Amino acid sequence: MDWKNKKVLVAGSGKSGIGAADLLKKVGADIVIYDGNEKINKDDVLAKLQNADNVEVIIGELSKEVINSVDLMILSPGIAIDAPFVNEVRDAGVPIWGEVELAYVISKGKLAAITGTNGKTTTTALVGEIMAAYYKDVKVVGNIGNPYTTTAFEATDDTVTVAEISSFQLETIHTFKPDVSAVLNITPDHLNRHYTMECYTNVKMSIAKNQDENQPVILNYEDEILRKYAPKLHNKIIWFSSKQELENGIYLEGKNIIYSHDGEKEIITTTEDTTLVGIHNVENIMAAIGISISMGVPNDVIKKAIRKFKAVEHRIEYVTTIDDVIYYNDSKGTNTDASVKAIQAMTRPTILIAGGYDKKVSFDDWAKELKGKVKCLVLLGQTSNQIAETVRKYGFENIIFTESLEEAVEECRKNAESGDAVLLSPACASWGMFDNYEQRGNMFKELVLKK
Repeated sequence: MDWKNKKVLVAGSGKSGIGAADLLKKVGADIVIYDGNEKINKDDVLAKLQNADNVEVIIGELSKEVINSVDLMILSPGIAIDAPFVNEVRDAGVPIWGEVELAYVISKGKLAAITGTNGKTTTTALVGEIMAAYYKDVKVVGNIGNPYTTTAFEATDDTVTVAEISSFQLETIHTFKPDVSAVLNITPDHLNRHYTMECYTNVKMSIAKNQDENQPVILNYEDEILRKYAPKLHNKIIWFSSKQELENGIYLEGKNIIYSHDGEKEIITTTEDTTLVGIHNVENIMAAIGISISMGVPNDVIKKAIRKFKAVEHRIEYVTTIDDVIYYNDSKGTNTDASVKAIQAMTRPTILIAGGYDKKVSFDDWAKELKGKVKCLVLLGQTSNQIAETVRKYGFENIIFTESLEEAVEECRKNAESGDAVLLSPACASWGMFDNYEQRGNMFKELVLKK
């Protein structure tokens, strides 16, 4: 596409919007940045840009005159696709892309794209390290914290990009076509945004919609939703399973992770060759193996990279041991299924910190996992009362309500005994009390290490 003389409206002035604006500036487009938050200062927005020359910033109201003057809008993933101003832009006939679509159109090289309700960040980081052990120019981008737009302009035909893609980002793709895609699992999440599980599932699965029959999608055989959806896909499917032996695919047999194909069975690695804990991480490793094999990486390189890989920050991250009490930071456990996996990974009686932003999901299945694992539940945030009501239905009564994370950590410290674990795994998003899960996790670690 020739971007010269194209006028592009970038909606959102956060990390995604700024990344998109910087990329558009590099390819020669005219840019207008819009943010509906009237508290934002225009000069602060311009200061974030690499090149602010001739960039217009609009705060608050977006006029019809501006809408009618633009050729394209890039929508930041944090903005709902049915927001009133988005509907106005759409009704005016202006194409709406997301930052991922923009980066894909401009970028070059090979692309592996990973989505799923849980495990995306760990799997993306692991695939990134495997790729870097074999290819010279590797970019790890997307929802993992580094916008795809920040690397797209510099990418060459030899670049390998590994992208973590969220459901919010997938809502605004059009031609996005990974060489390899993966859907790790689908469980209820973000229903305040997607409204129904059917809509959420369709958005997640759209990661593979543009792939051709030779471009594989890696899927979790143990996920019932994925098994049901698979017949709708037209591209090559590579399954992985933590429970079933597969004739073709990657599966767990005892401690061995096996790649079965063309009548052969190869042991790629073992569960003893990784520092990651929990069966969910075994599944993440299997997904990473499927992606890496499909991207042409030899088995021995994959095995070595898995052995060296350390758990990502904020995902069942070991913090410290104090008086024989182990503290774990699972701030990235922003939904019930992720939190369940963290609880299941605990091998000690556990004091659990949970609660946060209300995403309109049920806590029933999560509550059932507490029995026999969690000795005390420390709650904070918007969902505290809802969680308490739910766990009481299942006979759990040892609940402490707190007003802040500092108070929650102090209560854990008071109630923990030698041999216990303290786990921050909120089962909720951080919004409202924190900017993001990273801020929440970092604060938790600071509070734990303070004394």
